[in-house]
Amino acid sequence: MSKSLALLFRAFKLSAGALLAVSLMTHKAQAEEVVYRFSPVNQANIALTADYWNPIIAYVSERSGVKLGLKIGRTSADTTSYVLAQEVEFVFSNHLFSPEREKLGWKVFGRRLTPPIHGQIIVPGDSAITDLSQLAGKDIVYPGPEALVSYKFPYANLLNKKIDTKVVFAGNADGALAQLFSGKASAAGVNSQLAENYGRREGKKFRVLWSSEPLHDLALMASAKVPAKDVQAVAKAFAGMHKDPKGKAILAEVSKHVGLTDEAYFILSDGSEYDPYRRFYQNAPAQLR
Repeated sequence: MSKSLALLFRAFKLSAGALLAVSLMTHKAQAEEVVYRFSPVNQANIALTADYWNPIIAYVSERSGVKLGLKIGRTSADTTSYVLAQEVEFVFSNHLFSPEREKLGWKVFGRRLTPPIHGQIIVPGDSAITDLSQLAGKDIVYPGPEALVSYKFPYANLLNKKIDTKVVFAGNADGALAQLFSGKASAAGVNSQLAENYGRREGKKFRVLWSSEPLHDLALMASAKVPAKDVQAVAKAFAGMHKDPKGKAILAEVSKHVGLTDEAYFILSDGSEYDPYRRFYQNAPAQLR
């Protein structure tokens, strides 16, 4: 082999080695890329939930530089089970304000700005039932056992009034409302915001038999294991979304899917707005704590 050919061959090997090293480093970096799992409580069916949240978390990931991936279960209880098993890092939830769950270290960093919501007990607009006492012995449908506003607040009221009813769980708010309006249940425990949105989407009218005190919409929360810099970046992206033309357009579009107005955007929060949720657990019946 000539000297020039040997030098060329050696250069080729060095170049190939360098390319291999870069390739391995790239694969290693990709393998180590952190994708945080984001679990919003199922307030609608899975398709609607994904339609609403996927564009939002794609935007937040792009703006914050912190990658988020949607993780939702079949029901709201399934989704919350992921949270309790520490399988997710960010949530949109109000299921973590009991004294026991607050020990898990989840921290509120934001919330969705909407009018106050209420836990309610409703019947179809044409129902003969006009008073809570008439629900004794009847089926009342709720989204699920973890639904604080839609189940725990209304059911606690019935228990406190000693009105004995049959509890039915539908999996999410849309499922509960579908059962109510199909006649499978006499009444439903609902989140007022979700019931109003469903009524607009489906053209359904209902009568409110009972309503709770005003409450704030669900909280954006981060696990204690997420580095502070990542939480701050995600919080900033959520809170700035409505101020950015691209983010504002996304919010306007996805809000249509679930019946929210263009004014439903995200703001920062220190969690103090959720004291009514915490107070609920101080006086709630034992089976609801």
